[in-house]
Amino acid sequence: MSDTTTTPSTANKLVAEALGTFLLVFGSIGAALFAADFGTGANGTSLGIGFLGVSLAFGLTVMAGIYAWGAISGGHFNPAVTFGLAAAGRFAWKDVPAYIIAQIVGGAVATTLLVLIGTFGPEGWLSNAQNGGFASNGFGEGSPGGFGLGAAITAEILFTAIFVVIILGVTNSKRGTPAMAGLVIGLTLTLIHLASIPIDNTSVNPARSIATAIYGGALPLAQLWVFIVFPLIGGLLGGFLHRALFESPALPEAQAEARVK
Repeated sequence: MSDTTTTPSTANKLVAEALGTFLLVFGSIGAALFAADFGTGANGTSLGIGFLGVSLAFGLTVMAGIYAWGAISGGHFNPAVTFGLAAAGRFAWKDVPAYIIAQIVGGAVATTLLVLIGTFGPEGWLSNAQNGGFASNGFGEGSPGGFGLGAAITAEILFTAIFVVIILGVTNSKRGTPAMAGLVIGLTLTLIHLASIPIDNTSVNPARSIATAIYGGALPLAQLWVFIVFPLIGGLLGGFLHRALFESPALPEAQAEARVK
């Protein structure tokens, strides 16, 4: 059942992008900050959700956002995805800046509200979370596993490119499965986090990286450029690769058949 009979306006699309990015950051970073390492029960069993739970939080939130608002804005919720879709010819370059601004605003509002929650938490919780980087991305000293700059650059380019190629494939109107797109994209993002959280806390999304770095202190801010530049490069590579491999011009026979029809 549709709740609208008109084509979404530009304002509708930007609000949808901001809301989707807000949901992604609020839910996933909230899971990382509040639940990843919650503590242990009376029998010594961990009560935290760990890397697996945080990875699922990223996948579930992006999946929910796509099904809720994807029909309005396309469900990018990520500047690297917007770049990739534009590179693949699926999105107008002129609309890229507005989408990215909306995504950054949505992410920043999400972490601001997480900080607000933290101010009413146990004594010292917020300061400890910020001193620990506020779930920001990082390399070297900022990497969960101690991986260096080269590892972060390589991971961000490769994983973002893979993510964009999957998105473009599953949303193709003729060869893809659009009804399943949200599930596939969510599971792909989960897989990416499972593989790369130890490397650099997984960005593949500059809006997510900006949102956490603004509250994470000096080190995340100093390293933020890596998690803006290289996911965008990965998104562009994924978009251009998909376009070259799978969005090639129609064959001469198909063009002739189209003219006859």
